[in-house]
Amino acid sequence: MLLAAVAGATAGIRLGSAGVMLPHHQPLVVAEQFATLSAFAPGRVDLGLGRSPGFTAPVRRALRQTDRDFAADLAELRGFLTGTAEITLHPRPDRDIPLYVLATGSGLTIAARLGLPVIVGGPLLRAGGEQALADYRRAFRPSAQQPAPWVAISLDVLVADTDADAADLLLPEAWAMAQSRTTGVFPTLEPVAAARAATRTPRQQQYLEQTAAAAITGTPDRVERRLAELLDRTGAGELVAAGSTFDRDALRASDAALAAMFGRR
Repeated sequence: MLLAAVAGATAGIRLGSAGVMLPHHQPLVVAEQFATLSAFAPGRVDLGLGRSPGFTAPVRRALRQTDRDFAADLAELRGFLTGTAEITLHPRPDRDIPLYVLATGSGLTIAARLGLPVIVGGPLLRAGGEQALADYRRAFRPSAQQPAPWVAISLDVLVADTDADAADLLLPEAWAMAQSRTTGVFPTLEPVAAARAATRTPRQQQYLEQTAAAAITGTPDRVERRLAELLDRTGAGELVAAGSTFDRDALRASDAALAAMFGRR
């Protein structure tokens, strides 16, 4: 629904799903939805696909979670979109809808086998991730969509005048994510002071630290240096940068600082 609203309010930018969690949906339904979106915004729609089963048991039950073969679902979905399935999709896409796999661990292996580009983040950006990416590139099988392996890096990036201020900007989002992963509730973001003072379980503290470790925060010079190192280390062709915090003015300033970095390149 949000993609359709954004498509109607824009004319040139590309639109993508940060991640349709395919285990929660029938491949045919996803294919029909994105074929329809593509008809409204021709050539502007990307389909990112993930395999998360849901954070908690109640969430998985609500989603009617069952054991699914992610690779088979991906192949079936691609068949609908490319017109090679036994069912004809309506509307039939008049051009390819690019597929991207949000990959961690075995998702890289599946993407390599199906010849799909990957978007990676989280643990794969820390120590050892280079080997997983090398394995993906080595095992990659060219496809009609993607003749060569392709990697994008996704992570939180927040910029401020000092390193400490930038780290503080990440705290509301990190705390909200820790709560969602342990309770299944996605709370609204709280001010930094409230997030810092909140009582946390050991597991929530662990999730909070993991979110912080996977992000890049700091002054413009520090962030630019760390992003350059990350792109060099991973060989990524694109950076998918996101950031969220309680203070909207600070977020706008952070986004502007990040845009200015890449404007200088």
